[in-house]
Amino acid sequence: MNELPGWAGIGPGDRGTPAVDWARWLADRVPDPAFAVPDWCRRLVVVAPHPDDEILGVGVSASRCAAAGVDVTVVAVTDGDASHPDSPTLSPQQLAGLRVEESRRACTLLGLPEPVRLGLPDGRVRDHSALLTEAIAGIVGDSGPTTLVLSTWRGDGHPDHEAAGHAAANACAATGSRLVEYPVWTWHWATPGDPRVPWERRRRVVLTDLELDAKRDAVSQFVTQVEPLSDSPGDEAILPGWILDRLVTREETVFW
Repeated sequence: MNELPGWAGIGPGDRGTPAVDWARWLADRVPDPAFAVPDWCRRLVVVAPHPDDEILGVGVSASRCAAAGVDVTVVAVTDGDASHPDSPTLSPQQLAGLRVEESRRACTLLGLPEPVRLGLPDGRVRDHSALLTEAIAGIVGDSGPTTLVLSTWRGDGHPDHEAAGHAAANACAATGSRLVEYPVWTWHWATPGDPRVPWERRRRVVLTDLELDAKRDAVSQFVTQVEPLSDSPGDEAILPGWILDRLVTREETVFW
């Protein structure tokens, strides 16, 4: 989950919709149906544009599938080297190495396999849409009719997230697999009941106390994102507490 300057019209001082507003609105809604992996599903392919999207968006959902014996593959589209473009502390190459290791540790904590890393350019995924579609389709292979592909939502507001979602949709069309989408940056720019968001497709995964603690532990592995790299300008935390409060909650959301 990288924040790119100027994307979706969001400025550096925009803190988005507070977590408490989302919590209140979701609590007042008639509960959405639960997300349950269908009996025919034998494989789950989780598409993560950046190292940490897989955990922030659907870490527990994927973990449950793995624990139930579903063959889970995590696809890391980029290595996240563009999260701190003005950092005086780390080069993009150094940052990518750290983010890959953070993702590896986080996945291990949730019982997920080492991600398949495609190494596409962070911030420019849409320029490589055909390659990404081909890669996802190749990973699905002949298992399409028994595979769910879980990718960031095509309307998520971040160019890499949307490009990954479109590539996943194209791969599903080519392989006969089923696409399920998850929001990440939506929780920042959208508002409760926002008509741009397909709430009618929302399915939820309610986390137990143990699962919520495990997800928090996994998220804490992304040190380069949740803590400043240094006190210098350009090294600010990408995922400060007020963002994590929106993303690490009692429920995970998918659009089915």
